[in-house]
Amino acid sequence: MSTSPEQYAIGVDYGTNGVRAVVVETGSGSEVAEATHDYAGGDAGVICDRVDPNLARQHPGDYISGFRDVVAAAVRRAAEVPGFSSDKVVGLGVDTTGSTPMPVDRFGNALGMSSQYSTNPAAQAWLWKDHTSFAEAEEITDKARRSGAPYLEKCGGTYSSEWYWSKLLRFVRTNPDLAEATASWVELADFIPGYLTGNMSPDRLPRSICAAGHKAMYHTSWGGLPSRDFLESLHPGLSRFRYETRALPSNRSAGGLLPEVAQAVGLPAGIPVAIGAFDAHMGAVGAGCRSGTLVKIMGTSTCDCIAAPLDLDLPDIPGVCGIVPESILPGMYGIEAGQSAVGDLFNWFVQRLTPEEYTRDGDAHARLTAAASRLSPGASGLLALDWNNGNRTILVDARLTGLLIGQTLHTTAPEIYRCLIEATAFGALTIIRRMEEYAVEVREVVNCGGIAARNPLVMQIYADVCNRPMRISRSDQTCALGAAIFGAVVGGAYDSVEAAQAKMTGTKPDAFTPDPRSAAIYAELYNLYRRLHDAFSTDGGEGVQRVMKDLLDLRDRTRRNSTPS
Repeated sequence: MSTSPEQYAIGVDYGTNGVRAVVVETGSGSEVAEATHDYAGGDAGVICDRVDPNLARQHPGDYISGFRDVVAAAVRRAAEVPGFSSDKVVGLGVDTTGSTPMPVDRFGNALGMSSQYSTNPAAQAWLWKDHTSFAEAEEITDKARRSGAPYLEKCGGTYSSEWYWSKLLRFVRTNPDLAEATASWVELADFIPGYLTGNMSPDRLPRSICAAGHKAMYHTSWGGLPSRDFLESLHPGLSRFRYETRALPSNRSAGGLLPEVAQAVGLPAGIPVAIGAFDAHMGAVGAGCRSGTLVKIMGTSTCDCIAAPLDLDLPDIPGVCGIVPESILPGMYGIEAGQSAVGDLFNWFVQRLTPEEYTRDGDAHARLTAAASRLSPGASGLLALDWNNGNRTILVDARLTGLLIGQTLHTTAPEIYRCLIEATAFGALTIIRRMEEYAVEVREVVNCGGIAARNPLVMQIYADVCNRPMRISRSDQTCALGAAIFGAVVGGAYDSVEAAQAKMTGTKPDAFTPDPRSAAIYAELYNLYRRLHDAFSTDGGEGVQRVMKDLLDLRDRTRRNSTPS
């Protein structure tokens, strides 16, 4: 189907610290207007706990006010563009962080938005990077393995504390009274489309196959979610949060935009809203993901997404974050991996440890990058593990921590900054190699997100470490663009996601290509990285693999016994 140049779609992208909306012309993918909104609650939108650094929550009200503010602003700005009018908007798509579930009442209202529970952290949305349920994740993994249940087969063999059932299990055990008031749990990716269309009842709410398959052990081969018996074996009563509805891909509509919401943001009532998905998966679509193309969505963390045909005899891949039919593209498997700290790792160093000479009168990242770019690979003698927020892939262990070795009294801040970039590149290569070990071909890598668009040093290091070209998506807002593509499809502008991608996506003309000399040095450094990786992971090492976790246990015990200042 060809699309009229007079049609538009809107993509709404819920990130860790705020929400963004883009208005996209469906004929070319041109982004005619955008707006952003920072969450008001917590620290940069995240509710934290000084005593428990694993806790990360968000107030659901920030999501609602964020949508109304950002979409209304984007529509107003689009109205200044010749040819645009709001009645030409054919559909809307939404992507979110995940797994970011929240407890709701029987009508689907978020408990955290009620006056009774507005200050209770447990009643809020449990952000993707909330790791308070690390023990529950280990228990789910152990229970599934010992029982012979198949539930880990499609999520890499290990369940994560970042995921749905770990958080629910932690919730019911630590908040029994609140659990009694909870009718169900809903992913943010499902909550927003439900709110926009009025389909909020937990029994009828359209559920995303992306969220369910990658984070909640959903698969049609065993009838959807894990069985009630399995959930009851984890904790009595947990099974009542098992929903029975079939999870669906994002080329399906969740319903029409409610009149009151439409009026608040300046859009026509009734325009279709696509079923939601996670930001990385829609970002992959916005970057032109197809078979053989690995898309890296680089932000505070990194998600790696690749699609593979459904008729491929695809083996289960240990350590990935899911192999889910149609979670990225209809008619294809969606494979997800990623790293828990990339931009967050660089920001940590800048905000906590960078000398004043780099932070004074300017952008510390820019100054450190300029200095680090003058260094040669291997010249610092430094090597790091990129686990400052745990390891998402391939170890799936939230209680692994960062490591830096090789520092001397002469080590400089730019050397450490470059070393941290290299560590994340080594982590990226580890993911690529794991996929290739299991017959998933990675023919090209397309990068997107602010880091990819604005930091050439990072991209060159990734090209040298991975020894393959790094291309950059032409859109700086690939997640929101991917959401808009699904909005265009459910709105009838295109017959298929692939047809929409062909017109609405692309990469920048220049790619970062490997430098042979640097690639050779990084190959040596990577071998050393893997020795550290295996020594400190649960899979190897001679007496050192428990050091990181023993330190965390000592830290937590000391903090619990200390009096807050």
